[in-house]
Order: sequence, then C-alpha cells, then structure tokens
Amino acid sequence: MTPSNRVRLGALAGAVLIAIGACSGAASPSAAPATSNASPAGGGQTVPAPSSANLTLQGAGATFPNPLYQVWFEKYTEAYPNIQFNYQSIGSGGGIKAITEQTVDFGASDAAMKDDELGKLPSGSKMLHIPTALGAVVVIYNVPGLTKLQLDADAIAGIFLGTITKWNDPKIAANNAGVTLPDQAILVVHRSDGSGTTNAFTTYLDTVSPDWHSKAGAGKEVKWPTGQGAQGNDGVAGGVKNTVGAVGYVELQYATQAGLTSALVKNADGAFVAGSTDGVTAAAETAVGSFPADFRQAPIINGKGATTYPIASYTYLLVYQDIKDKDKAQSIVAFIAWALNDGQGLEKDLGFAPLPAPVQQKSLTELHAITSGGNPIWP
Repeated sequence: MTPSNRVRLGALAGAVLIAIGACSGAASPSAAPATSNASPAGGGQTVPAPSSANLTLQGAGATFPNPLYQVWFEKYTEAYPNIQFNYQSIGSGGGIKAITEQTVDFGASDAAMKDDELGKLPSGSKMLHIPTALGAVVVIYNVPGLTKLQLDADAIAGIFLGTITKWNDPKIAANNAGVTLPDQAILVVHRSDGSGTTNAFTTYLDTVSPDWHSKAGAGKEVKWPTGQGAQGNDGVAGGVKNTVGAVGYVELQYATQAGLTSALVKNADGAFVAGSTDGVTAAAETAVGSFPADFRQAPIINGKGATTYPIASYTYLLVYQDIKDKDKAQSIVAFIAWALNDGQGLEKDLGFAPLPAPVQQKSLTELHAITSGGNPIWP
C-alpha cells in the first residue's frame, strides 16, 4: 500500500472499521479459514482461497471506490497475510491505460471500456468487467449559511456551462422558495484527469440538457466550458472546501469525508432527492432488468421512482480473462469472490450501495470464466 493510500485509509478507517465489524450480515474475513470452504457463493458454491504464495497484487484506477477498496484490501490481508495490495488511485482513465498496457494486475474504472479502448488490448485478449459497487455522484457546494439547496437539471447544466454565474440567479432561486441566496460568484471545480465520476456526471448533463449536449457532451474527459480542474475526487472536494462560492461534483463518500453539503437534485418523478445509498439502490433496481450481457452498464441516469437519485453509477474491477501467472490468477479470483460476498456487507457504512442480487450472481458467474494458460481457475 502506498503512503498516500495509507493516509487516506487511516482517515477513513478509524471512523468506520468499528461499525464494519458489527455490520449486520457481514462475516468478518478474519474469521474465514484460508481454505476453499469459506463463505458460500452463488448457487451453493464456495468462495475459493487465494494462492499460498506471497504476492503483492498491483492495481490502479478509479478514485470513486478507493475508500471502499482500501478497507477491502486491509480486511482481506488480515485474513490472508500473504496477499498484499498496492492500489494507485489515479482515475478511471489511468486505470484503463494501466491494465491495457499490462503494468498492473487489475484495473478499476467507473466507466465501462469503450469499443475503441477494447480494440487496443493485446491481440487475442479479452477484458472482463466485474461490477463491485454502486455510488452516487453528488453536487457539492461551499456557500456559508446555505444548508439546503435544491437544483433541477436546468440549474445544474447552467452552472457547469458557465451561463449561471451567481448563487442568487433566478434559475437557482426558482427551486429554493423562501431561501436567501447570496450575491456570490460561482466557481466551478471539475476533474482534470480522465474520470468515471466525470463520465457519470457528464452523462447526466448530456441527458438532461440539449445545450450541454451540443457544447460539451459526455465522457471520462470533456472540454469544460468553465471552471478549474483538480485531480481526483479528493482534489475536487478539497478545491470546493477551500473556496467560498465553489461548486463541484464528487462521489458521495468524498463529500461526507470533506464535511461538504451536497444539493438535492430533482429526479425524473419531480422529487428533490439527496444523494444516498438508498437512492442509488432504488436507481439500480429500476435498471437491473437491462443489465447487459457484457457487464458494460452505462451510468443510471434519471431512473423512475420517487426516491430514485438521478446520478448513479456502477464501478468495476477490470481483469483479463486469461491471466498468465497462475498464483496471481487464483488470488485475484479469490479476492473478487470475497468482495462479491462478504465485501458487499461493508459497503453501506462507507457510503456505497451493494450490488443488486441478480447483478451479484451474474458477477460471481463471470469469475468462472477466468483462466490461466486456458485452464479454469474456479471451475
């Protein structure tokens, strides 16, 4: 684990690990024996054990799930001390690049790889997308005295297009009757790196705003019409926290960690909804029937339902279907199987939503496709 990730983990884990240990329905991995008869997986199967070799699994990618992954890594290593993790939280774009170039053992991204990105893989290779969690992308702001803010699609699009430049703009005021809004300039803070969080947020803007669609579009990186860039979810959160009048977008847990307030966003049913694990779960459940066979689910935008939060996204681990190093292949499969079982019970305490049961089962089934030298790791 890198020093920077130890710092992030220490700040987060100190407050949550006690709660995690008592989490209802979540078996402690330290109690699981290092054998193949550990926790039950889908279809009456058992979660496999990792290799007995001493390994450090190298990973890189999304900042969105980093708080969750760091806790997972620590809990898993408590159970299997021979398996260590070194995860570089560099953004989804960086994770896709690293796994494509095979400089890491696994990548992580909140945005599914596009066809042209898959086309850059080594000849004959296949990449698997394994969903691990869901999260909400929230609009954070720093306006002293403004403890509750409601924003509809037009207001959010206008802010990030730079056409709404003051907090007391009529389009913001229209959503906040009776609230005193300051004559304060708005400063937009956005991601400077390729980001799955950006992909989810700009997909939302692209969906709800024809003006945004024509001027900026959607993706892990876009040409921002206004604002200043910051690296990672933590960089955006820090930029907003340190600047009065600032606004940005981050994964929910980063807003919580930074002590920042996030706006209630108007959903497709016309309700203003706060970002929450329950709101994301509601969004995922409305879309579970359309989960694709290749697992490359688009962000869940403007789902139906009064409690649905309108900007939700899956996050993925990216692994090659065939992994040359058998010990690493066995340990990667074992870890992901644990994450899809025991690990799911740790998510809500960290601000993430567990996978819907049908997606969890599909993901476990997908792990059986992983091979080493063509031989199945988990038959």
